[in-house]
Amino acid sequence: MANPTTPATAPGPDEVAARAERLSAASLRRVVDPDLDLPGRVGEGRLLPDELLSVAGLDLDLTEQQRAALGREEVAAIMDAGIRFEAVLMAGFAMMVLRHEDLDDPRVTYMLHEVGEETRHSRAFARVIGQVAPRARNPLMGRAVQALDRATLPILLNMPAFFVVMVLSGEEIPDLFQKLASEHPGTDPHLAEVARYHRMEEARHLGFARAVLPELWREAGPVQRFLVRRVAPAAITSLFTTIVHPGVYAVVGLPRWSTWRAANRTPERLDLKHRALRPLLDTLVDAGVVRRGRIPAGWRRLCGVDRTGTPLPQAR
Repeated sequence: MANPTTPATAPGPDEVAARAERLSAASLRRVVDPDLDLPGRVGEGRLLPDELLSVAGLDLDLTEQQRAALGREEVAAIMDAGIRFEAVLMAGFAMMVLRHEDLDDPRVTYMLHEVGEETRHSRAFARVIGQVAPRARNPLMGRAVQALDRATLPILLNMPAFFVVMVLSGEEIPDLFQKLASEHPGTDPHLAEVARYHRMEEARHLGFARAVLPELWREAGPVQRFLVRRVAPAAITSLFTTIVHPGVYAVVGLPRWSTWRAANRTPERLDLKHRALRPLLDTLVDAGVVRRGRIPAGWRRLCGVDRTGTPLPQAR
């Protein structure tokens, strides 16, 4: 008898394996080494246009020099967050490989491809950070937060379905930002090139996570299901709001915490969050995690939608 929480359209095991094989073949067709294939560097001035700064929508009286400095700090913060997120992703996939019975499974092969690609992404990000030479200190990296990470990460890595939902959120958020940055003429050319390279490979990573989520969800117990439906939206909100940390604002003379809180509440920033995460909500519906007409409140707030998943007027 079919699982009532899994839609009939969910891919079966053979189809998931076939998708993994196709993704592995695509990864082999072109291996991009950022040190060899992306040898450029970011310029000395502006890296981002005003509308892609986190403070877009705040009526701040900033000079051109301050806006350029803030953009550089934000780029470094985003790259820093990306490296740390990808470290968690690689740890999670390593755990899944370790516990997989059949190491010849196409899923395992693709996870190994993905880990290799993530290490190259991190090297590209680290090089950009070095070129930017940021001055901001991240106040969110204190001992209390590190202790929380040590307590929560083992839980996350031992819950594959919850882990994959967080992976999808961590991929969807930068994907939209990098799309906007790479297409905007005001973005630094090398930064735009790095964004295009990252999006090209992340498209495969998103495809793999979407393919395996339904089968991981079928195996998930009640605790995982509760966490995905009720706790994940808060965790994803934290992920989104901390991509640009409060310390960047102090570099241009703005108050750290109040500016950070205000920036994350602007209509522009909320719209970016909603647009980035609605594809994730669609994935959850397709996987049978949530149902249209009964979208949980946390997911509705996270994505700016109603119970059916339709965007709210004020969130469009």
